[in-house]
Amino acid sequence: MNNEDEFYDAVTGLDSDESCEGTSDASFKDAVVYDGAQKNNGAVPQENGIKKHRSSLPAPMFSRSDFSVWSILKKCIGLELSKITMPIVFNEPLSFLQRISEYMEHTYLIQKACSQTDSLERMQTVAAFAVSAVASQWDRTGKPFNPLLGETYELTREDQGFRLISEQVSHHPPISAFHTESLTGDFVFHGSIYPKLKFWGKSVEAEPKGTITLELYKHKEAYTWTNPFCCVHNIILGKLWIEQYGTVEIVNHSTGEKCVLNFKPCGMFGKELHRVEGYIQDKSKKKRCVIYGKWTECMWSVDPQVYEAHRKLEKKGATDTKKQKQEEPEAVNEDADEMPEVQETVAVIPGSTLLWRIFSRPPHSAEMYNFTNFAMTLNELEPGMGGVLAPTDCRLRPDIRAMENGYMDEASREKERLEQKQRAARKERAKDGEEWSTRWFQLGTNPYTGSQDWLYTGGYFDRQYTDCPDIY
Repeated sequence: MNNEDEFYDAVTGLDSDESCEGTSDASFKDAVVYDGAQKNNGAVPQENGIKKHRSSLPAPMFSRSDFSVWSILKKCIGLELSKITMPIVFNEPLSFLQRISEYMEHTYLIQKACSQTDSLERMQTVAAFAVSAVASQWDRTGKPFNPLLGETYELTREDQGFRLISEQVSHHPPISAFHTESLTGDFVFHGSIYPKLKFWGKSVEAEPKGTITLELYKHKEAYTWTNPFCCVHNIILGKLWIEQYGTVEIVNHSTGEKCVLNFKPCGMFGKELHRVEGYIQDKSKKKRCVIYGKWTECMWSVDPQVYEAHRKLEKKGATDTKKQKQEEPEAVNEDADEMPEVQETVAVIPGSTLLWRIFSRPPHSAEMYNFTNFAMTLNELEPGMGGVLAPTDCRLRPDIRAMENGYMDEASREKERLEQKQRAARKERAKDGEEWSTRWFQLGTNPYTGSQDWLYTGGYFDRQYTDCPDIY
């Protein structure tokens, strides 16, 4: 086993079930919907002065049907998956740094929060953004490439009003730091990600590590949270499917308001699959709003009293139905954790307000690693861009580029070469007694949580890259 190649980011790209993207016309009855929110974000821009990005990859994905994950993971039950080699066929042609940038697919939500005058409304919008940030994991069957130490990724989207820089700041343990800023100076969004994974025989579980921070300058507010747990089922046998679960607490450090979101495990009959439910409380701990929906579909908000009244009616209806219907025993498959059937889309409570809805994926998405429109653009290398990017940028990484172009053998050879180069460089540093020095981030203290965090030191977009390491 190659001890230098981590599997830590694999959980961010494995499969989930299909879920309907829209609710029926009837479900929107009596619901209040924010208008004009989504604009062009995440979709292919129109040719009306907005820069047009590519809408597909150069080559479709390679079949994984002849490969077995079990042959690799069978010796790792109960262990942390920090040093496991995976064949390149299980990858997707993106680095984990590029996957992190997918948090920004729904940037319009941050911009909307900046424009809202009421702190409760801002918290609702920030909560919707926190849920939307993990929505791109849905149906992604490939693991992103593990970033090399010192690898970077930059992304500027003028149509969405932000620019991002990320860097792999540690290899053992693997830590990825990112910093996003508004092009108009309205916000910054930053954090460091280092999930811990364990293999439990049939599934892989990721424990979220790292603080995520959103600062809204106009309102002098800072919000912090961590992502939910993530579990990928049927690693050995059956269809891969994913669930996210656990409690996510979003804190407004300026007002004392808090949003508590419960990402629900699917449960015995799958009724809770993908569901998210929570509430917002003010600094006196009074519930001001209930939030509900699915992280694969949409999120809504409603008044707590309306929500409780609806729940009582719902329980009464369920009790009446149970009396009339005799349940039949279900067949059990002991070899696989069967993916629960997708339940009906989110039942909208009358009087609810739509906070966020997932974007539709392109019709050829299944042939392109189940990428979203936004993900399709992340590794695009436009003419002349190579002379502007830092030499450590993911777009210049040859194994990812070869895989994107459909050259799997070349991608595998390049991946091995890069790993050997990284090991040799580390041994050379150890021989000379040198410590690795990060380029764009430094270890510090998050000013809002007091926890350890990797903070951006600035200067990346000055384009002075003469002292960047040679990692490719």
